[in-house]
Amino acid sequence: MFKRLLWSTLLVCTVAAPLAFADTAFPSKPVRIIVPQTPGGASDALARIVGQKLGEKWGQPVIIENRPGAGGNVGMEAVIASAPDGYVLLMSYVGTQAINGALYRKLPFDPVNDFAPVATLATLPFVMVAKADAPFRTVPELIDAARKSRIAYGSAGNGSVNHLLGEMFNAAANVKLAHIPYRGAAPALQDLMGGQIQLVFTSLPSVAGALKSGGLHPIAVTSARRASAFAGIPTIAEAGFKNFDVNPWFGLMAPKRTPRELILKINKDVNEILRSPEIVASFAAQGAEPYVTPPDDFARVLQADAVKWGEVVRASGAQVD
Repeated sequence: MFKRLLWSTLLVCTVAAPLAFADTAFPSKPVRIIVPQTPGGASDALARIVGQKLGEKWGQPVIIENRPGAGGNVGMEAVIASAPDGYVLLMSYVGTQAINGALYRKLPFDPVNDFAPVATLATLPFVMVAKADAPFRTVPELIDAARKSRIAYGSAGNGSVNHLLGEMFNAAANVKLAHIPYRGAAPALQDLMGGQIQLVFTSLPSVAGALKSGGLHPIAVTSARRASAFAGIPTIAEAGFKNFDVNPWFGLMAPKRTPRELILKINKDVNEILRSPEIVASFAAQGAEPYVTPPDDFARVLQADAVKWGEVVRASGAQVD
């Protein structure tokens, strides 16, 4: 009887040990953050800011690895296939995590239920931009132009946030901007500069340089409030569309079976750096604001946004095989 009890006790200790170790010793080697988009965009910029600070806090390198493709699905699958030990995290944002489930007909995973929400990082509005010499400079002028002639806007692809923002603007303003899908936001912006299209909805970091140099003209941001570092850019809401408020979130996800103790540790560490003045300033320069939540709140936000954006996708008619 005593031997049986001893072996039972040893078994419990053996099973519990990895969780306790993960909570106290993590990380003991480099951590990878997979960004499922190309370098230069909002996800990449925010991941590098956070990764640098986490690396300093943890005393281990945090490697940013870009794995673009299939609207973010390539990078997401790479994270799902990783060990649930916290050493591979996904740089997620609402455009992939809450939209792809409704957009793709044959998705081999569930973007909501096959991941463990770890920590929100930031909210960052998109901006409606035109070429510097565009005949419209404001939202009312754009609406007037769209009712008189064809105005085409480019996006990162069917069902992308860039695309759906245009559809939402069409519905709100009662206009019909023509949608031109591209393979990513970068080629859409190139054609905007070249005059092939007239408008793009995109993240602030992706056009910050062009806005400062005067190569592009900002018409409005999509959030209800102005971005602090770009306070001169008005909101769409200010043009009379009071309910227009799209302020996408960005965050870190882990494989589904990652131990909760480890998720809570990473969340705590992330939230600590998000409160630092240095991070606040670095985010502000990108047009972003820190977004601090516990994992359970992040999970609820994801669930709600999957429903919300799923309705927008279905209303747009966008579908990808």
